[in-house]
Amino acid sequence: PDRIGNMTHPNPEPKTAVVLVDHGSRREASNQQLLAAAELFRTETDWAIVEPAHMELAEPSIQVAIDRCVAAGARRVLVFPWFLAPGRHWAEDIPRLVATAASQHPEVETLVTAPFGNDRLLVQLASQRIQHCLEVAASDRDCEVCGDSNRCQLP
Repeated sequence: PDRIGNMTHPNPEPKTAVVLVDHGSRREASNQQLLAAAELFRTETDWAIVEPAHMELAEPSIQVAIDRCVAAGARRVLVFPWFLAPGRHWAEDIPRLVATAASQHPEVETLVTAPFGNDRLLVQLASQRIQHCLEVAASDRDCEVCGDSNRCQLP
């Protein structure tokens, strides 16, 4: 399939939404990364309702994201921590923030999923990124990932 997720999730009733949550940053460029990830997730998967959320320091908050999902008709909200590994934010902070947000919508079911974790696909992605950086560093072309940040340069 051209789109990710066609084979594995049926997006069953009730209408289900996905909220991608990162930590949030004081750096706007970092926050923009999650907005771009949510848009890519929306276009590359079958989930009709996808919202970004920052745990703290930036908007949209988890409350705002869940409110948007409910306004779009969701009756189930899956909250995916956009983190590499489980930790305190996954175990304590995000579930607490989700519970507070969900209390405004008692008719809506919520679930905080596991983060990425150690996954073969992440290893493949890391290997691809390393290879890409080696190729860019050995050439005179600009890197579409790093932009003009002067990274990916061999001495």
